[in-house]
Amino acid sequence: MSSAMKQPPCPKRFDVSKATLWFDRFMGWAIKCVGIGVILAVFGIFCFIGKEVIPLFQGAKVEQAASGNAKAAPIVIGVDEWGKMPFFYSGGKTLTFLDGKTGKEAMMAIPGLEEVTVTAMSYDALHGRVALGLSDGRVGAFVVKYERVFAGDTAIGVKPSVALEPWLSLQNVTSAVKSLSYGDSGAFAILAVLHGDGKLAIARIANKGGMIGEKTRVLLVESDVSSEVNGEIAFLRASQNGEMVLLADHSGKVTYFQASGSKIAKRQEFFPCGEYALAQMDFLFGGVSVVCTSVDGTQEQWSLYRTSEDAQRLFGRIKSFAPVGEGPKTFAASQRNRMFLTGAGRELSLRYSTSGAQRWQGSMDIDPVAVVIDAKGKSFWVASSQGEVRNFTIHDPHPDAGARAFFAKVWYEGGDQAVHQWQSSGGSDDFETKFSLVPLIFGSLKGTTYAMLFSVPIALLAAIFSAAFLPLQAKRIIKPTLEIMSSLPSVVLGFLAGLWLAPLLSDRVPSVLLMVVLIPSFVLLFGYFWCRLPLVFRNRFEGGAEWLIVLPIIVLAGLIGWWGGPFLEDACFVFTDPQSGEKMADFGLWWRQVTGTSFQQRNSLVLGFIMGFAVIPVIFTIAEDALSNVPKNLTAAAFALGANRWQVVWSVMLPVAASGIFSALMIGLGRAVGETMIMVMATGNTPIMEWNLFSGMRTLSANLAVELPEAAVGSTHYRTLFLGAIVLFSMTFVLNTLAEILRQRLREKYKLV
Repeated sequence: MSSAMKQPPCPKRFDVSKATLWFDRFMGWAIKCVGIGVILAVFGIFCFIGKEVIPLFQGAKVEQAASGNAKAAPIVIGVDEWGKMPFFYSGGKTLTFLDGKTGKEAMMAIPGLEEVTVTAMSYDALHGRVALGLSDGRVGAFVVKYERVFAGDTAIGVKPSVALEPWLSLQNVTSAVKSLSYGDSGAFAILAVLHGDGKLAIARIANKGGMIGEKTRVLLVESDVSSEVNGEIAFLRASQNGEMVLLADHSGKVTYFQASGSKIAKRQEFFPCGEYALAQMDFLFGGVSVVCTSVDGTQEQWSLYRTSEDAQRLFGRIKSFAPVGEGPKTFAASQRNRMFLTGAGRELSLRYSTSGAQRWQGSMDIDPVAVVIDAKGKSFWVASSQGEVRNFTIHDPHPDAGARAFFAKVWYEGGDQAVHQWQSSGGSDDFETKFSLVPLIFGSLKGTTYAMLFSVPIALLAAIFSAAFLPLQAKRIIKPTLEIMSSLPSVVLGFLAGLWLAPLLSDRVPSVLLMVVLIPSFVLLFGYFWCRLPLVFRNRFEGGAEWLIVLPIIVLAGLIGWWGGPFLEDACFVFTDPQSGEKMADFGLWWRQVTGTSFQQRNSLVLGFIMGFAVIPVIFTIAEDALSNVPKNLTAAAFALGANRWQVVWSVMLPVAASGIFSALMIGLGRAVGETMIMVMATGNTPIMEWNLFSGMRTLSANLAVELPEAAVGSTHYRTLFLGAIVLFSMTFVLNTLAEILRQRLREKYKLV
């Protein structure tokens, strides 16, 4: 052997070049920086979302802005919509205005009151109307209007004016008016008047006229209801919708009268606060609910609702608020939402009736006798019996938010019970927004459940068959075909679901049910007879090629089920018309009649079918790869010990590939939870809470896609949608975390196999 061959190898041949080392270090730092950047980006997104959501859970901020002295004992206090210039009225011939900025007083004579004596009055803050009752029994009103004054483009103040409305004489009345209440909806008005001689009258008035010019008031009906009310009247309250009057006596009983057309009828008697007399009773904005406060401070909200579909709307207690305490009671309702200012003595609080939450509570340095909230809900004014005045600003942009509003059951006006409901917009100003996220969370879970129920069995069985039974030649064609399915855009699938599949399935539900039964039955029956065929015949088919024979069986079963559905519908799903007794075969009508639940064209059944095309390829691909990567020596050893193909799958392949299969299921679950367009177009996008297979749902992701572009930036609706995004992320985060923990345990359990 030559000496050259005996020399050891040169150590430099194992050295790594400096360029390679530098590149390796660079890539290491780059990967770290990118990872940190991703973490910071996610953290930044959470900071942005958190900044938008946090204000929803903050209370109201109230600060004193101005003070003054009206030098009068106000009985009625009102203010312009900007909260700049309140007025005070004590029953005389003049109004007192106070400039909130400078503190200057201004007196204004009320035209038409020179030769009359005012004996009663009430104030409608929504229309700025002060209703008057005179000593001769007549009733009328004057309206205080404000006009904003500008210097160029800058508002520098407001200018008030007073307009007297025509007097109205009631029938057979000569005594002075003791108390009155006036409610006006624009088209109709209702007036309740109590006279000194004990006569109690309710009048229904129609405001007739065109859109331009003054309207003419026409008395439709006047009714003497003195005999229908027992006890001395303590409060008269006419609703702002011009349809009802509530009368409360000193025993605490409230009598409800309704006006409809030219009729006034007594509808109900109820005791709002039990055995205690009422110290305050006033309508909330909308004129459907009334807040009653007893002398002991108990406060309740009573609203109109129906106990059944054919029942009359009657008052019932829907909420109880925290007691207001002892002392003279004060109350002022907001003119734009369900907020109201209430209190006893010097303690005042802002409350929101929809959620029942107390937004703010504080103490005054005066004894309030009259309070009012401006039309924009930005401030309120408080006046004492000595004419002392205080102005407070209100900062509460999200009074209808809070944990209770988002996640607890709320009893909304008009409803017969507390419910979870999402309805972010309505057709009128007095609409109560409903921001419960529970129906959206339920919809996300329901949609995901039905999608997974349909897709998981098909995807997993297909993966098992492809990995363990399917011949290689067929696998090379079928597997790529299924993988291509995952590239189908979800908007296309949603379009097909909404416009083609939903109308098709709505008329063929019995056919689908029959196919679900027949296809597995035919396949199992074929397998039973196949196993009993001679072995010589079965060996003619290569392992896994049996699908060529099973496929026609499946097609035949599907065709029989599809064409046999109408016959099944005629035999089993017959609807009987409750009115005429006529019978007809209609699954949708039969389902509604038998179950009492809805049947919608776009429903969970449609979603299950169409989501399969989105989720099945994902689950199939990952699960099939996990099963195919099981070491061949393990499966070969099982075959050598005499196991058949199914025993190898069940005992070897599934346990070893368990972590991969579980990962496939979790990825498919994530796809189903986050799906948007299919959920929007295939399910009707209705936020209802029922597991009914034939009803739709609204998911968190679909709700974000539909409503976020239309939500006003910074509004409660806008911020609530961001809260929904956080809830959606939290759901997926918790599910993925639990899934990862379980996957790691499965991996540890079978790592030694």
